[in-house]
Amino acid sequence: MTRSATVDHSKTASPQANIAAMAVGALGVVYGDIGTSPLYTMKTALLWAGGAATPAVALGMLSLIVWTLVITTSIKYVGIVMHADNEGEGGILALMSLLGIKHGAHVGIIAIGALGAALLYGDGAITPAISVLSALEGLKQPLPAIAPYIVPLAVIVLLGVFGLQPLGSGRIGKLFGPIMTIWFLTIGWLGLGGVLHHPGVLMALDPRYGLTYLFTHGFTGFVVLGAVFLCATGAEALYADMGHFGARPIRIAWYGLVLPMLLLNYAGQAAVVIDGAAGADANPFFSLCPPLLQAPLVLLATVATIIASQAIISGAFSMTRQAIQLGLCPRLRITQTSDEGRGQIYVGFVNWTLMALTLTLTVAFRSSDNLAAAFGIAVSLTMFLTSILMFRAMRDIWRWSLFPSIAVAGSFICVDLTFVAANLTKFFEGGWVPLVMAAILFLLMWTWYEGRAAVLAKLERDTLPLPDFIRQVHGKPRVPGAAVYMTSRTDVVPVPLLHNLKHNKVLHQRILLLQVATENIPRTAPEHRITLRQLGDDFHSVIVRYGFMEQPDIPQVLDSCAAQQLSFDMMQTSFFVGRLKICSARGSQWHKFKVHLFALMHRNALPATEFFSIPPDRVVELGGQIEI
Repeated sequence: MTRSATVDHSKTASPQANIAAMAVGALGVVYGDIGTSPLYTMKTALLWAGGAATPAVALGMLSLIVWTLVITTSIKYVGIVMHADNEGEGGILALMSLLGIKHGAHVGIIAIGALGAALLYGDGAITPAISVLSALEGLKQPLPAIAPYIVPLAVIVLLGVFGLQPLGSGRIGKLFGPIMTIWFLTIGWLGLGGVLHHPGVLMALDPRYGLTYLFTHGFTGFVVLGAVFLCATGAEALYADMGHFGARPIRIAWYGLVLPMLLLNYAGQAAVVIDGAAGADANPFFSLCPPLLQAPLVLLATVATIIASQAIISGAFSMTRQAIQLGLCPRLRITQTSDEGRGQIYVGFVNWTLMALTLTLTVAFRSSDNLAAAFGIAVSLTMFLTSILMFRAMRDIWRWSLFPSIAVAGSFICVDLTFVAANLTKFFEGGWVPLVMAAILFLLMWTWYEGRAAVLAKLERDTLPLPDFIRQVHGKPRVPGAAVYMTSRTDVVPVPLLHNLKHNKVLHQRILLLQVATENIPRTAPEHRITLRQLGDDFHSVIVRYGFMEQPDIPQVLDSCAAQQLSFDMMQTSFFVGRLKICSARGSQWHKFKVHLFALMHRNALPATEFFSIPPDRVVELGGQIEI
């Protein structure tokens, strides 16, 4: 998911210091998810393997984890996918928009982007639950009597995380990078101790150990791949957060600290398993730590999982804003929580919905072991969809020939499908949960996309060309003041303008047709923001362009029009918007259901006036009914 930036990168002394600061900032935003995966990955893999903690099994697990991190994260995402940026922005919706520049509104590409976003929302509900539970479960080793209270403690922590979201994380967020730096150094130090005690685990760097385990353990070996994949569930964040930090700081942080510390920790966990230092039910991660230090380690792990959860939630907010701007989601109230960065936003509906889902999963599954069955399938499917879009990017954006495109993207697709299939083996044990959530969200997003397109098409059929209208009203009486009509096209007459003239017999002295267009780029340059045209007879049209990462502000746009000799007195300006009632035309029951669903979302969407920051006391709403 796209996370929100938490550090100000502009106030640095030199380019080198700037890169270093951004690399540290990336540790607190980009790597929270993948950085806390050692808490549950090896433990889950051993559990799904039947608990047979033999040296061959431990080395096989370690080899699979190492090469999953290398192939999926280092080669695929860091080495290739991060080059497919949309003017610096990454993530599946940004990739969808990048391909949209080439293909326009291609239904297949939009569907893949919407489905990928829906799957990531499902992952966003599970990640905080499994991360916090796995951290707090570490208390069971030094304090076995606390076991019944793990779930209530996790609920309290998660309530605090979600409850504090409206306040933003601007100030405390500056500590995320340094704290995660301490976390990675700590887990690396713990792992190094295990490796020094049993250096033979380094043999697992040979991929033959992993392949041997897979091909000698039948179906169990295949199932274990689903658990192994948990080590890479945060890989999508490396791509999604490019816009906040840039590719270079993310790569520096990955190769310079994150990957070495992860590999050391996983190797150390394999060492304690081989030595038998971890009990049958113990988590090898916490078994690496001396007993006296386990409680402080649990505290540090809990803080790290809170940071990871914060990054996931912020990513959901940012992805929601992208989805709204790209026409995949109804308008929602978006609050800016800090003046330091546009990425620091809060979306109340998303926050409370995620909280309800996360708490439900925490209470229903009750342990990280149970949740592991539901975790991973959503991310593996998203990675598969990203690989499909990457094939189109290789062909259409990078201009690769067919053979290398198929060879590279096809290899990634094969790896992704293997992990998807392995995760699907746990479908009935919890894997269905993120799939059901994603299916519901995709239905909502696609219904909104189709319904919005149908409404716009219907409205355009019910109007007439603007030049003809201007000729027809020439010489008719006009009332003082200015009228601004929001419209999707500036070459036809907005329906509210026709209704105002038909029912109220009113035509203002100055009439402005205002179209807000979302570009397939993250941000629009100020000099390209506004296109103003004089249409004659004091009719004007303005097309204002925003990127999918930007929030529209119409009063600011009108102020900018003054530079082009078109000024507005806000006290003499009225904004006319349509308030439509959506009805279903004749069709199948499925069609009627989707129309009713779209109508429900349309009624509950944030009013356009509020979304576009239009003063409410200057708004006139004109009702109408439309059948689709």
